[in-house]
Amino acid sequence: MMMMELRHLDAALLVLILGHLSSALEVPLDLLPGLPQPPTITHQSPKEYIMDPRENIIIHCDAKGKPHPSFSWTRNGTHFDVEQDPSVMMRPHSGTLVVDLSRARPENFEGVFQCTARNKYGSAVSNNIVVRQSKSPLWSKEKFKPIVVQEGVSLVLPCRPPAGLPPPIIFWMDNNFQKLPQSKRVSQSLNGDLYFSNVRREDSRNDYICYARFTHTQTIQQKQPITVKVLNLDAINDTMADYYNDTELLNEAPVDERKPTFLIPSGHSSAKMVLRGHVLEMECIAEGLPTPEVSWTKVSGDLPGRRASFLHFNKTLRIVNVSESDAGDYRCTARNQLGSAQHTISVTVKAAPYWISGPPKNLVLAPGESGVLTCRASGTPKPSIMWSRNGGPIENSPKDISRKVEDDTIIFTDVQADSSAVYQCNISNPYGYLLSNAFVNVLSEPPRVLTPANKLYQVIENRPALMDCSSFGSPIPKITWFKDSRASTLDGDPYILHDNGTLEIQVAQPQHKGKYTCVATNMLGIYENHVYLETKEPTRIIKQPDDKVVQRGRSVLFECRVKHDKDLLPSVIWLKDDEELPDDERFIVEFDSLSITDVSERDAGTYKCIVNTTLDHDLATAELTVVGRPDPPTDLELTDQKKRSVQLTWIPGEEHNSPIEEFVIQYEDSLHRRGHWHDLARVPGTKTTAHLKLSPHVYYTFRVLARNAVGLSEPSSPSRMYKTDPAAPDQNPKDVRGSGTEHNNLVITWQPLSGLQSNGPGLHYKVSWRPKRPGSDWTTVTVANNSRFTVSGTPTFSPYEIKVQAVNDHGDGPEPAVALGYSGEDLPVSAPTNVRATVVNSTLAELHWDPVPLHLIRGHVQGYKVYYWRRHNLHKHNPDHMEKRILTFSGNHSHGMLPGLHPFSHYSFNVRVFNKKGDGPRSTTQQFKTPEGEPGPPVSLSVTDPSLDSLTLAWSPPHEHNGHITGYDLKYQPVNNSNELGPEEELALAANETSVTLKNLKYSPRYRFYLNARTSAGAGPAFSLEHAVKLEEAVTSRQVDIATQGWFIGLMCAIALLILVLLIICFIQRNKGGKYPVKEKEDAHTDPEFQPMKDDDCTFVEYSDNEDHKPLKGSRTPSNGTVKRDDSDDSLVDYGEGGDGQFNEDGSFIGQYSGKSSSRDNAEGQESSGAPSPINAMNSLNSFV
Repeated sequence: MMMMELRHLDAALLVLILGHLSSALEVPLDLLPGLPQPPTITHQSPKEYIMDPRENIIIHCDAKGKPHPSFSWTRNGTHFDVEQDPSVMMRPHSGTLVVDLSRARPENFEGVFQCTARNKYGSAVSNNIVVRQSKSPLWSKEKFKPIVVQEGVSLVLPCRPPAGLPPPIIFWMDNNFQKLPQSKRVSQSLNGDLYFSNVRREDSRNDYICYARFTHTQTIQQKQPITVKVLNLDAINDTMADYYNDTELLNEAPVDERKPTFLIPSGHSSAKMVLRGHVLEMECIAEGLPTPEVSWTKVSGDLPGRRASFLHFNKTLRIVNVSESDAGDYRCTARNQLGSAQHTISVTVKAAPYWISGPPKNLVLAPGESGVLTCRASGTPKPSIMWSRNGGPIENSPKDISRKVEDDTIIFTDVQADSSAVYQCNISNPYGYLLSNAFVNVLSEPPRVLTPANKLYQVIENRPALMDCSSFGSPIPKITWFKDSRASTLDGDPYILHDNGTLEIQVAQPQHKGKYTCVATNMLGIYENHVYLETKEPTRIIKQPDDKVVQRGRSVLFECRVKHDKDLLPSVIWLKDDEELPDDERFIVEFDSLSITDVSERDAGTYKCIVNTTLDHDLATAELTVVGRPDPPTDLELTDQKKRSVQLTWIPGEEHNSPIEEFVIQYEDSLHRRGHWHDLARVPGTKTTAHLKLSPHVYYTFRVLARNAVGLSEPSSPSRMYKTDPAAPDQNPKDVRGSGTEHNNLVITWQPLSGLQSNGPGLHYKVSWRPKRPGSDWTTVTVANNSRFTVSGTPTFSPYEIKVQAVNDHGDGPEPAVALGYSGEDLPVSAPTNVRATVVNSTLAELHWDPVPLHLIRGHVQGYKVYYWRRHNLHKHNPDHMEKRILTFSGNHSHGMLPGLHPFSHYSFNVRVFNKKGDGPRSTTQQFKTPEGEPGPPVSLSVTDPSLDSLTLAWSPPHEHNGHITGYDLKYQPVNNSNELGPEEELALAANETSVTLKNLKYSPRYRFYLNARTSAGAGPAFSLEHAVKLEEAVTSRQVDIATQGWFIGLMCAIALLILVLLIICFIQRNKGGKYPVKEKEDAHTDPEFQPMKDDDCTFVEYSDNEDHKPLKGSRTPSNGTVKRDDSDDSLVDYGEGGDGQFNEDGSFIGQYSGKSSSRDNAEGQESSGAPSPINAMNSLNSFV
């Protein structure tokens, strides 16, 4: 119930908002039922009412007002007494008339009806409603003679339907109720006649029937059938007697081609009038032979693009929603090959009255206020304006000093309560009229806000927010808005206050959410209302589905990922071609995706992902194209058959959404290789014919395959077999060669012809050869079933001319080409001479020789081989190398470069020529020496004995000296923790050095070293090393160095001896107990366990029996622990006795001083449990010094 009331309230608010926007105020009777209001017509029948005699007449007239108005009617200007006619009734609480035509005659109720609604505050009237009876008269009975026309003439078949109300729809059909085909040559005119620009033999028929459909009565009537016979001139002469008495013969003269002339409209020009807002239809139908084509232009401008269309094969120009700009001259042109014809139509646009700024608006005024009723309209010709008050002429109404009529405006000033009335504005010209009611209602009402209290508005961020403040009051209340604390009114950016009180935020942002208050104020009071605004994040598809091209049978996935506000629950809908998805388990819908398995062609289309929330939505589309391999071609046909060619045609199969790129034509040779298909030709996918070149003596069967981007189709069905006649060979064997396998033979080989190339049975070859010298004769043999022939007893490596000709039972092939061959080769019999070497540098030498004469090579020159070896290195530290190497120079060369040599070496070499048979004798052996070169890098580089300020580098000499080593270059530089390099230091070292100690180094965590050797040729590549210096390593090294020095050992021995002497003296003094009264000492010290030793005389106080467990005053303690006096009594030889003492790998001591008695450990507790570090141990030793 509450929901229905809210909907009712929202509908009323919408009416009220629209009223505010147009500066008018409507009394909300449904919300404020106690307010008075003059009548207002809310529903009425159209001005033209066509009644159907089969149904009751219903003439609508509904109105509202307070009190509810009463109704009355006039018919043809006089009062229509509803109660006097039993067939007429008026609906309760309404003015709607209902006429029961079962009890009355329809024609008795034709006329002009007008309704009046009145209450105590005024009267409103309806339009003049013209009631007419629909009519569908019968066609007059008439019999048509058959029409006989000569082929090529024009023809018009009249329809002339009976006049109906409303006019009928015309169409032509045959006896089978099939529409007659229409074209540029045959078409129907606007009046229903059927026009033939020229007739043809196929136009002959006896059932040209014109039908008229009357829409209001839903009836169809037909004209009598018309018979048309189209004959040529000879046929007309032969049948003249048969048709003379009962036919209508048109145009007996012969018909030639002719230029166009217009059948409709006639003449060169015509005129047409159309009303503004109506539809303009102009037609031009021309006759001619050949059939003319019609085009349209506007003489004084352009045709209205979107409102203009061409119908009936361009013969009709249709312009909808006509405006004054459509007036002017229009030209239609009919044209064929023989000429053209033109017709100009002058169009005039008239206009029935129409509102300029809408009908006058109701006025709700407070006493003493002013207002204006405006009735502003236009038309062609200019309409006249007549004002009425409460249905009667305003001139006859009581005089009202607050009212002043000025043409299309009534001005009200200082209105009073009795000024309430309904005013009628009637605007008319010859083409129509406008009638509008507007009331003046004088009220005094305090403001009221009609928008529900505490209403919540939810909007999407960055979109407009509209918060309503619908109000009522008289005078009209002023609306102001506040937000939250009501510090100031909301006007200006970003807020827009509309005339109807609505507050708009054009681009809502999160900071705009909160509580808003609208306040309505007039002179009679104030009223406020609260609403709330929330902003939400927009719903967006962040991953849209992509267009897909998928092969049949595969799967496809469309993604549709969504981002939305957390408080909005989206729903995702998938559509295919704007309809629901098929009910098919292959379609799997997830929240953010759609997948389709086993895709078929019917799945192709447009898929749309729609995401909806209660506030917004988003959508995305993707196209699915399903492709597949094409279907095989069909209907293979062989035409244009000749001895060596044939034409093949076919019909392509279905492409399956992927255009055919090419057709592959294959053949099977049933005579030579049955069951094997071979490619014969390829043609573009746009062609369906191929001219095929054929070979003789082949039994051809063809098939065609189609290829598109997906793949190759299945083969078509084979064509019928096509046999070609045998013939002599067209070609000879290719690749004819002559060469020897032995030094005294010549082997002739060739590529044999295939069965397809043989052109007939009995294929064999004529093999001919002769020495290549003047006057030599050809020797010929016949070879069958082979592609090789050997000629024996030939001289070594002699040139021969050879040829091979194909022959079959039908003749010889063409004259073969002559090839050049050579008999077998033998080893060369001579060596290169004048062999010499020129040293270029330490690794490269240039060799020269005189080539061997060609006749001594006894074969094709393949090249020269250089055999070379390193006899020994000139450096005494390197062993000799006797391994031989070979460098080959292909071709007939006389020199070459010998790279990759070792510097400072002695080389030997010789040169040999070789052919296909092998190497010839070697040349004399020559020698050369290479100079010194740059040495190789040192073999190794290492760091030894590192300390805080020094280290030692050791290395091994280079493996490749490449000369006499003259010294070494050492470069080094520190590297910090940021990999930044410090200053570089450089040292030059002697050749006999293999180590160096670097002293006075500044501490750095890493060092980088570069060491390279030098010869007289320069410095070689460097050996690089980066060494990290560990602090512990450096310190330990220093400790070990000190501990192993003789002076340090002697010092330690002296200190130990001195301590031993002092201990002996102290013990002697302590044993003299009579000198020290124990009782006094006990009285003077409460704790005998901690008695100090005197510093000045090294004497001790009196001790009790357990004095051996007391510490000795003045004993030194390490920085990280306490060295017990009892432990100190032991010599240094006792290190490690306690089991915890140990040494590092470098010999440094890492243990702790350990006692010998468990009682001592218990007496001292945990005080000395920690082990000192090596640094502290060293400091502890230093403290004894």
